[in-house]
Amino acid sequence: MASTTSNISEQSKNSTSFTSVKALSESPELTSIPPSFTFTRNPNDEIVTDPEDDDPIPIIDYSLLVSGTPEQRAKTIHNLGKACEQWGIFMLINHSVSKSVMEKMADQIFAFFNLTEDEKQEFAGKDVMEPIRYGTSFNVSMDKVLFWRDYLKIVVHPEFHSPDKPIGFRDATADYCERTWKVGRELLKGISENLGLEANYIDRTMDLESGLQMIAANLYPPCPQPELAMGIPPHSDHGLLNLLMQNGVSGLQVLHNGKWINVSSTPNCLLVLVSDHLEVMSNGKYKSVLHRAVVVSNKATRMSLAIVIAPSLDTVVEPAKELLDNEGNSAAYVGMKHKDYMQLQRSNKHYGKSVLDKVKI
Repeated sequence: MASTTSNISEQSKNSTSFTSVKALSESPELTSIPPSFTFTRNPNDEIVTDPEDDDPIPIIDYSLLVSGTPEQRAKTIHNLGKACEQWGIFMLINHSVSKSVMEKMADQIFAFFNLTEDEKQEFAGKDVMEPIRYGTSFNVSMDKVLFWRDYLKIVVHPEFHSPDKPIGFRDATADYCERTWKVGRELLKGISENLGLEANYIDRTMDLESGLQMIAANLYPPCPQPELAMGIPPHSDHGLLNLLMQNGVSGLQVLHNGKWINVSSTPNCLLVLVSDHLEVMSNGKYKSVLHRAVVVSNKATRMSLAIVIAPSLDTVVEPAKELLDNEGNSAAYVGMKHKDYMQLQRSNKHYGKSVLDKVKI
């Protein structure tokens, strides 16, 4: 394992001389972050709502979508479409993933990150298509500024993968992912109907039977200078939806009407983010949400667990033909295979909607 405790000044010169931010943060000599982690902020990009304000994030009651009266379901579908169109994010309550299942999954994610550095390095990968990838920052070989986070990404559908450690990780992951996969597909039925399409339209055209489901777990360790570092810069995600669980430590912000909104970490709720491929498929009616992870504390460790609900890798994602006509509603995006989009994302700067912009017409 590369040394993370003996010479912080050497690490400042060589940004790749450590294996994880967690190991770096635990160094007794660390009193300031290495220059390679200093993130230059745009002053015009720092308008943040008062954290004392209540979150204005829309709230969707999942139970009304799947088991409400026809009137309740119709209203929920309307509100679901409104949230996707105006915000690109909503808080999902009364969903079918139990508190105990969520807590068990969170415990196992922490257990993975608490493995030794050598154990975690067994799962280090460079190619975006590898089914299990552990790493740090975003793309260490390309990033000019490193981000204060470690990550674990796992493909769990259509073929299930899992690290063989820690004990219990595989079972907890299989259970959690099966439940969230069902929730995501039910949400996409409501979204299809809101777009005026048949309920199974997105499921069918995006080939979700062979669709890509991924875990993206992020760890943001304590930082001695949180005001200088960035967990993840502003970005949007590939896929259709992103179902996010947090551990009670704040740090997520979303861009809405030119301002960054602090999103609290509410227990037992899932945050659902609209992703790039839903924007493309809806021909821009729904917008993938720009979001970022800020480092807000030098004491607490933040964890987030995203479940990516995405088309199959061979699906060409393009605007739904049923939403196009000869009256000005022409295609605003070119079609691209999902796997090609992922490779494009990996080879580009991870900032804003730089990848989505490449498929806009």
